[in-house]
Amino acid sequence: MIKVAIKGLGLIGSSLALALKKSKLDLTIYGLDQKQASLDYALAKGIIDDTLTDLTNLEMIDYLFLAGPVSVILDDITTLNKVTVKDSLVVMDVGSSKNDIMTAAKLIQNKVNFIGGHPMAGSHKSGVEAGRSDLFENAFFFLMPLDNKAATKLPALKELLSETKAKWQTVTPKQHDLIVGQISHLPHIIASALVNQTQGLFADEPLGLRVAAGGFKSITRIAAANPTMWTDICFSNKQVLLEKITAYKKELDQIKAQLVSGDQKAVYTFFAHARQTRLTLEQNNQKVSRPDYDLFLNIPDRPGEIAKITQQLAQAGLNLVNIQILEVREDINGVLQLTFSTEVAFKKAQSILQVNYEIVKREVE
Repeated sequence: MIKVAIKGLGLIGSSLALALKKSKLDLTIYGLDQKQASLDYALAKGIIDDTLTDLTNLEMIDYLFLAGPVSVILDDITTLNKVTVKDSLVVMDVGSSKNDIMTAAKLIQNKVNFIGGHPMAGSHKSGVEAGRSDLFENAFFFLMPLDNKAATKLPALKELLSETKAKWQTVTPKQHDLIVGQISHLPHIIASALVNQTQGLFADEPLGLRVAAGGFKSITRIAAANPTMWTDICFSNKQVLLEKITAYKKELDQIKAQLVSGDQKAVYTFFAHARQTRLTLEQNNQKVSRPDYDLFLNIPDRPGEIAKITQQLAQAGLNLVNIQILEVREDINGVLQLTFSTEVAFKKAQSILQVNYEIVKREVE
């Protein structure tokens, strides 16, 4: 029997546990969390099999997943340096930045097999109740073995986590922090700044926020994420973020100067270049992690309409990768985006839904 412990039963930790529950391996999953309510919930829902009080009793554990904030993971590593563990113990963290964690992990590299990890998956929801067994499906999952000894454990780790259906990618800590700093951490700062600026601007004009929809809601959705978590993330990847914020400010200063000078050609080039790059993210080619097939529907703005659509898809055995409302307007149609992972599912859904709903052709030119 393989014994797995997960410390931190938030969104990521509970989702890992739920994915492990689908495994055909003989597993026992132990949970650790500072919130007793989270442990009680996880036990009651069968997310975990048992609990551990702390990290001092790990002699029986084969795999330990550290799923807390970066600052907590650093404390956990300090604790692991003081306790007795199984000789073959594999420890993987899922922190959002890696340089500080991998540096700290050198303290325990002689007693454990340490592998840095980070799944590029998440949600604006948090807590054990938000856990989903399919959270990591088709998502990139970064892996960073601390040394050659830990690297030998990668095949077994991937087999253990096979039900996550993640796309494994081995990188260095420096690569990781640079990538997530640009495509994840900086966008959160930008989205939050835009929301705060807009709220301040419309403090005496409530209509402004009331009519905010479409593009504004789409670009600022991530600003609804947990502020405690994102404060921790920003300081854990501080140096990279300082560089990226400076570079982003230069981009804004450049477009500002072009507007002031009336350089229409430069402004057009700014938008055209961004558009082309953005479109490549959606194209089915080797540069994309997986092809996405997006179906857009006009739906009446009335209670139960989305439930009807998802019920029809479920009855047809079709799995949605993502679903989002692109625009919500009172008393008229809204636009619903449904994302599928295969062309077969996309075409079948289109055939089913076009009977009662208008299919919207997205403008790409």
